[in-house]
Amino acid sequence: MRYYVNKNAQSKGEHEVHTSSCSYLPDADNRIYLGDFSNCKEAVKEAKKHYDNVDGCYYCCNDCHTR
Repeated sequence: MRYYVNKNAQSKGEHEVHTSSCSYLPDADNRIYLGDFSNCKEAVKEAKKHYDNVDGCYYCCNDCHTR
């Protein structure tokens, strides 16, 4: 599965990780490609190389959604 992180922070400051098939996937200009991973935990780990405050999308990465 391909994963992306939103360049724009949510209202609480976190940058959300999304799968390529998520209906809430940000526009191409507002996301960073993280890579292909077998689960959201690996994608969140990769996203933390870009941003300190990272969370999984409630809809596509619910296992990694903490807020």
